[in-house]
Amino acid sequence: PKFRPAPPLETVGITKATKRQSRFEPIPYLAIFAGQLQSSEASEKIVATTAVTMEMETDTPEHPYTLEEYARQFFRPLPKHTLRRTLSKISFKRKGLGLPWSFTRDPLKSPLLKKFTGKDEMSAKAVASFLAIMKYMGDYPSKRVRQSTELTDAIFEHALQHEALKDEVYCQIVKQLTDNKIKVSEERGWELLWLATGSFACSSMLQREVNLFLHSKAARQPLAADCQSRLAKTVRAGQRKYPPHLVEVEAIQSKTTQIFHKVYFPDDSDQAFEVMSSTRAKDFGQNIAERLGLKTAEGFSLFVKIADKVISVPDGDFFFDFVRHLTEWLKKARPPKDGVAPNLTYQVFFMKKLWSNTVVGQDPNADCIFHYHQEVPKLVRGYHPIEVADAASLAALIYRVRFGENKTQFQNIPQLLRELVPSDLVKEQPPDEWKRLIVAAFNKHAGKTRNEAKISFLKVVARFPTFGSAFFEVKQTTETKYPQILLIAINKNGVNFIDPKTKELLAVHPFTKISNWSSGNTYFHMTIGNLVRGSKLLCETTLGYKMDDLLTSYISLMLQTLNRQKNPATSPAKPAGATKPGDTRPGRLSSLTKPKPHTQTTPVPAKSKAAVPKSGSARPKLGAGRMSASGSFKKK
Repeated sequence: PKFRPAPPLETVGITKATKRQSRFEPIPYLAIFAGQLQSSEASEKIVATTAVTMEMETDTPEHPYTLEEYARQFFRPLPKHTLRRTLSKISFKRKGLGLPWSFTRDPLKSPLLKKFTGKDEMSAKAVASFLAIMKYMGDYPSKRVRQSTELTDAIFEHALQHEALKDEVYCQIVKQLTDNKIKVSEERGWELLWLATGSFACSSMLQREVNLFLHSKAARQPLAADCQSRLAKTVRAGQRKYPPHLVEVEAIQSKTTQIFHKVYFPDDSDQAFEVMSSTRAKDFGQNIAERLGLKTAEGFSLFVKIADKVISVPDGDFFFDFVRHLTEWLKKARPPKDGVAPNLTYQVFFMKKLWSNTVVGQDPNADCIFHYHQEVPKLVRGYHPIEVADAASLAALIYRVRFGENKTQFQNIPQLLRELVPSDLVKEQPPDEWKRLIVAAFNKHAGKTRNEAKISFLKVVARFPTFGSAFFEVKQTTETKYPQILLIAINKNGVNFIDPKTKELLAVHPFTKISNWSSGNTYFHMTIGNLVRGSKLLCETTLGYKMDDLLTSYISLMLQTLNRQKNPATSPAKPAGATKPGDTRPGRLSSLTKPKPHTQTTPVPAKSKAAVPKSGSARPKLGAGRMSASGSFKKK
């Protein structure tokens, strides 16, 4: 849909919908989530009042589809007197008895579905879910001050964990929306159904009933059609792992169905993108790539920056699930101090992660938005081996990108050297000499545009063996032939060991030679060669989780490439690091937790059976795997 011009958006924005329309029509952005994960005080309270319970719907009566027929077959048996054919619905109501499939103001004493008969634990969870539904809808008094996701968590958490409870929760919500004459209660019930349809699907038999119910309500309830669409998407995409995120809950409470999230790029630009409940990181990245005009999304990844962590979002994860998982982990890892909760503000970045197939000049948009701006910091930090003349030429290109043809800043070059020249070379020449060299190089490129200067810069840097690397300074004591402070560069060639002082490339270990690796809060361990006779490198670093993730992603991409070469017709391309619903890749958040180390071995197609921790696990499990007898991959 096309939107009218809107004021600047913060981290997350939503568009509002007008009630009583056949479909939701977006209006200008409403910023509701300016990077803060704490809800407003008003949204934390859901309190039932006499005024709410007495407010009655005055619209014309309607006859929507109900769960009556479904209830007769799958609900618990009705009391004996209800089985008499002479007892009609009207007489049922006159006797003051609530229909099992319609609204009630009394908590359930047992589940609706008869399949829970004799299952006390599951029955208790079903009853608790219904009580939470009543509290959310305002049909049961609740004086406690609650976080805005506390009730929705109580409603959906058990259903996400237990397949049998999914149908029960759907039946409970539809029941409370059937013949509900309380306006506020009904509105909140539709909020819950909207959240449910975006979280998990019910059984195929119940889906038919729910869709018939939604279809019968579509003319009068604008959310009905959207719920149908969300349910269909959930059936295709699979269920979520976590209950709805705070952003989703606050959005629907504000009568909105569109959520826009701000994404930041390396060139300091940003744009807002719509994120749905069913949006996976892969889809999110693909949408970004298409809007920016990139030729491919391969090698790019979403990153979430929260507190002092910057973590890559696995392609297969639902976006809101990952953010929820991340914030929940931080809440446990960093409890409130002096009653003050930790700052859980987060930002989302989209950057190049894997550089295996990067060719400078092949995709100008990728070069100008991502590659240049990600490579400049590596140069000025002194990670690349480079001579003074080349450094001056590259500094002139950086200057041109920053100032264009403006020569008035030449006088400030001595003060800008730390931003133009590799840090280890700054003292190699006097400031004035650097100025003379940079100005001379600048004049050689007269007439070049900023974008042309970016591509020229990349063509020079691409000649370095460390181009496209992620660099990590670590402390190691296991290999006496290497310096104690070692610079490790992970790139398409493998894991590179570099002397940080001389920039000498000490060793390159291809991914096929790395048989095992593990990471924790303060370390990264790696085995090179086979598991029995291989050499081990033990590193002290707080960035082990990043090294773990990069290693896993590059090896995953390598395996996918091998599989495509062996079976080109049956092996569709899959982005590196993609995960199936329920999987967690090494390097994920779970590897940051303390109690046990996370270990991973180089996988072999169709043979690897590594045990990986489930998302949200507090204790990562040890991985297991095997390589070929030679300790490397073999092509057949």
